[in-house]
Amino acid sequence: MTLSALYKKISPFVKPYKKLVVATLLLTFLGSFAAQVNALILKYTVDSISELMVAGEPLSKGFYLLTVISIVLLSKELLYSIIQFGQKFYGEKLRIYITRDISQTIVEKILTYRMEFYTSSENESGKLQTRIDLGISSLTRLVQNFFIDILPLFANAFVALIIMFYANFYVGLVSLCIIPIYFYISQLQATKLSGFRRRMRNYRETKNNGIISLIESITVIKSFVREPMEADRHKKIQFDMTENQMQTRKTSFIFDSVKGFVEQIGVVVIIILTAYFVLNGSMTIGAIMFHIMLFNNVSAPIRQLHRIYDEVNDALIYSEGFFDILESEKEKEVSGSFIPEKITGLIEIKNVDFVYPNGTQALWDINFKIRPNETTALVGLSGAGKSTIINLLDKFYLPTAGTIYLDGVDLFDYDTDFLRKNIGLVLQKNHIFKGTIADNILYGKPDATQLEIEAASKQAYIHDQIMQLPNGYNSDAHLLSGGQQQRIAIARLFLKNPPIIFLDEPTASLDAIATEQIKNSLDAIKKDRTVIIISHSISQIIDASHIVVLEKGKAVENGSHDDLYQLKGPYFEIFTAMANSLNIDKITQTFD
Repeated sequence: MTLSALYKKISPFVKPYKKLVVATLLLTFLGSFAAQVNALILKYTVDSISELMVAGEPLSKGFYLLTVISIVLLSKELLYSIIQFGQKFYGEKLRIYITRDISQTIVEKILTYRMEFYTSSENESGKLQTRIDLGISSLTRLVQNFFIDILPLFANAFVALIIMFYANFYVGLVSLCIIPIYFYISQLQATKLSGFRRRMRNYRETKNNGIISLIESITVIKSFVREPMEADRHKKIQFDMTENQMQTRKTSFIFDSVKGFVEQIGVVVIIILTAYFVLNGSMTIGAIMFHIMLFNNVSAPIRQLHRIYDEVNDALIYSEGFFDILESEKEKEVSGSFIPEKITGLIEIKNVDFVYPNGTQALWDINFKIRPNETTALVGLSGAGKSTIINLLDKFYLPTAGTIYLDGVDLFDYDTDFLRKNIGLVLQKNHIFKGTIADNILYGKPDATQLEIEAASKQAYIHDQIMQLPNGYNSDAHLLSGGQQQRIAIARLFLKNPPIIFLDEPTASLDAIATEQIKNSLDAIKKDRTVIIISHSISQIIDASHIVVLEKGKAVENGSHDDLYQLKGPYFEIFTAMANSLNIDKITQTFD
């Protein structure tokens, strides 16, 4: 990332606020002239007092002079305060607005990305959050520094330098010669520090990702008493960060000392040069203080160069990851344009292979058909590829090879939003959003009425339990148990009422009675819909019209329960193992 490239990327966020930019620049320009008044007044004061002393004028004239000067200085300070307020206020307003727009843009952008983006090892939640947060904060500081800090400083320096040249060419030349030396040293400092800063970004991403992982795994950590081990793992990252920070500060302090020495050389040269001109009669005594104050106005932004370079380099480094996320066109959700009047639900999977972004192949040459208005069960051991097929059918991923057809049309050609609006998905563990129970159910149909919400809850056998809560449907959804939260997710499905339903272990986290209740609800919603179910429940597998058996990413058998059982193949082994795990013999004896 270069500075010119960064400017091009950030300019679209600045353009909507042209009036604010113009107002800030105008006030900065006025303020830069006002900042030079003190030097002019000091020169006039020293020279006037010298003349009064030489002429032997009475003390009253001196008091009169000081009174006039005081009034001028206070008036100037009042005006300068107003200008500074306006410049800082408009600059800060611009920064806040740009920060808001950048933050909103990145949120809207990542919501359009497909699942590969989120499952990539480079985009783990901690790393992603760090990249976005640091990117926004560094870009924000860049805007803030330019319009509030840097721009006024350099405007003051530019005006001061012009006045110095106008007053005395040689003194102005000394000031001008110091500037490129200072810039060169600051550039060396920035180059030296860039490696440290890039490493620090990686450390911060790793650290934040580790903390998020630690919080998510706290139950396992405590159950295995692994607190010391996790603390040591975090300690290593922290010590590496500390060492990197120390090296950064050490380098900065060395360069700061060199720049301070160079600045003092400029001050000494100006004092000697102006003293010489005073002695030869070509310059007044007041001009000495006049030029030193102007040189301070020139050197002030130069003293800030290291900070400016730091901020700019932070923006260059952190904006790389930020704009990689913001402009990642290849990660955008793939969508066709086909929108049929109605979805029947005939699904054909032909010669499909799939490889995850991390290189793991999950499916090999999958071929089977899912008939409309029937229930198809996907059966297989863990890792067989069942959930992967659901992800492909919901267009979360695209097949690496082969084609999936829905009602005779390539799934790739379907409008993705339309497709997902017509598919209901219930997972083994569904996400419950922060908010009320009603808000979570409404996720299935945002414009649903309270009566519709309650009807869906009754179908999911959760209404009575909700009404027992003090605030009913306005209760915090996270107060519910895992099984209750699962039924909230199923209530969403009833509210959405789609023609195609994918059920991935929908009753896995429910107790036996709740499972039976939900089974009745699911049986009702399956009617006249295309349903694909992944389950280790014998009752739900037997009820399926069609069963597809997966083994190590391949479809090895498909047919009805009776036909597959008679084959004595993989399905027979899986079904027998399920039955044995339920201790069928003892259950039968109990009923007898």
